[in-house]
Amino acid sequence: MKMYNKFMIGVWLLLIMGLFAFGTGVAEAAGDPNGSDTYSESIEGLKISINVVWTLIAAFLVFSMQAGFAFLGGFLRQKNMLNYLAHCFIDSTLGACVFYFFGFAVMFGGSQAYSGLDRGWPGIGWDGFMLLGDAYDVKTVMFWLFQMVFATKTVTIIAGAVAERMKFVPYIIYSCLMCGIIYPLYGHWVWGGGWLSTLPIGAGVVDFAGCAVVHTVGGIMALMGAWAVGPRKGKYNPDGSPNAIPGHNMTYVVIGCFILAFGWFGFNAGSTVAGTDLRIAIIATNTFLAAAAGASIMLFFTWKRQGFVDVSFVCNGALAGLVAITAPCAYVAPWAAVVIGVLAGLIMRGAVALVEVVFKIDDPLGAVAVHGANGMWGMLAVGLFADGTYGINGLILGTGEQLLAQFIGTVVAFAYAFAFGGAVFFGLKGTIGLRVSDLEEEEGLDIAYHGTSCYPVEGGFFGAVGEHLIDVQAEKEQISLLEEAISKDRSRERIYSEKLGRWVYGKAKQEKQSSNSKK
Repeated sequence: MKMYNKFMIGVWLLLIMGLFAFGTGVAEAAGDPNGSDTYSESIEGLKISINVVWTLIAAFLVFSMQAGFAFLGGFLRQKNMLNYLAHCFIDSTLGACVFYFFGFAVMFGGSQAYSGLDRGWPGIGWDGFMLLGDAYDVKTVMFWLFQMVFATKTVTIIAGAVAERMKFVPYIIYSCLMCGIIYPLYGHWVWGGGWLSTLPIGAGVVDFAGCAVVHTVGGIMALMGAWAVGPRKGKYNPDGSPNAIPGHNMTYVVIGCFILAFGWFGFNAGSTVAGTDLRIAIIATNTFLAAAAGASIMLFFTWKRQGFVDVSFVCNGALAGLVAITAPCAYVAPWAAVVIGVLAGLIMRGAVALVEVVFKIDDPLGAVAVHGANGMWGMLAVGLFADGTYGINGLILGTGEQLLAQFIGTVVAFAYAFAFGGAVFFGLKGTIGLRVSDLEEEEGLDIAYHGTSCYPVEGGFFGAVGEHLIDVQAEKEQISLLEEAISKDRSRERIYSEKLGRWVYGKAKQEKQSSNSKK
């Protein structure tokens, strides 16, 4: 009940803040909500139409990446799959609402990128709340949709790092804070005309599609979340050595990797926000090459190091390449994309060992290594390999100014996410608590928080992919043993059996329930 009351207080605060934002913009005049003033049959008008359609298609592709994140839950045990899916789903729904109410205005207010985004400071924006007033314009709304799907991807990076042991309410609170202020504030500094983008060094900090804004911030927040919540039971031995906790479905992981890679074409090439910018061909090609190179290097690395091809690392190698190319994709040649992808795969592998073995932080999906480490590498890669496209010159052209600017932006992103992540997750840990009970962790979070298993048993057989059919007689014996054990335990009414896929009650309690029903 206390958890419910705290959650409802948060909801009311969200509504009150939303009404305040509504009051600041509802009285203003609208921009061009039906596009009649924007569209024309002139060459310029047709260019605008092409750009709007291109950006919307890219937004749809990026939105589909949420399914890719969901499928990566194959890395987890099946008893926690539904809980992870719920995290992914609320990030893309509740998180989107929070970004609509506050995040977009904080991020792009003052950028003057589109109508209704005029007011803001170098440190924070405050225009465009709820797309009211002049922000009620076809191009501004188009831009909001594109940026919203980026925000919801950033917040979901953390879901994999804290999976299988984090309470649901603290996760919701984190998700709202991430979409409402943490992600938008740093985003404003780089993409909203803020102080990092205007540094008098090189071209200022540049991050074409989000190595720092999305991946470094998300990856370091994941690091802090996993650190605060602690490792899963059984992850580490008494001597500190880590144990592998196998996932339940590698098919899902591979499918998720394919979906994410496909959506990344919209993520990177769509960041031109212009279908008339023919550089999109180079951007899309660089995106693919970096992913292919990251996967390929891990194929040979694991084959040589482990004696077999580790598909989980091959998939994460591809994702690492995708992350690392996100900032430099528009500024480098294809050969550089291959180099970036190869190094990204190796950096990911090294970061996994650093986080898991040295820091002893349990990250089930490798979010810190894939996103955090390679987000930083991608930012620096801009300063190394930029070939002059869009006026961005890297070290290969004989100037180190852009590399310095990128280094500053990367350090700020790391420090910013580290500080905010520590405040949020350790703050929640010290107040309402982050971690589920030992019993909930043992039995699985699906039943504890969602009332059902992700893979329910039907007709005495498991519905989960890869599970063996169970013998009916063995099932009856298992139920009998559990009923007998619970009957002797006065502190417990029932227990959920992951093996059987349902609740089991003690014999005495069942008889009592039957007698009460007869009366």
